[in-house]
Amino acid sequence: MTEPTPQPELAQGEKMLREIRPDRGRYWRDNAILALVGMAGVGVVLVLIGSPHAAIGALGAPLAIGARAAYLASESLAARWWLTSQRVLLPGARSVGLLEIETVRKLLGDVQIVTRSGDKHLLRHIAEPETLVADITAARGKRQKRARS
Repeated sequence: MTEPTPQPELAQGEKMLREIRPDRGRYWRDNAILALVGMAGVGVVLVLIGSPHAAIGALGAPLAIGARAAYLASESLAARWWLTSQRVLLPGARSVGLLEIETVRKLLGDVQIVTRSGDKHLLRHIAEPETLVADITAARGKRQKRARS
């Protein structure tokens, strides 16, 4: 089992705005949707190629995705991100400065951050992704005002 990421140290003058954790319910919903899409996709492909085992193959896809989800649950749910007054802190001692963020958007149950240099970061299985997008956007706006003054 993976230990949760400890809260990082902040720079002088930096304020913690919020800790971001994956949501267990969203994690299982996301994987259930993936399993259903996989089941339909495998079933269609097997029917198109004329396999007599389309039903068994279609059943295998959600079983495999469910087993993968169960195996990775502890690691996926241990991830942590933090929003501060200056940056979004990512696992592994990485961060994205608020002024570096070009786009922040909801992708299903996730939030994607795209930097001006084109780097993409995904905050996965967020309970209320719209709220997080609004929080990051507001923090970026405040940071831009401070940078201009």
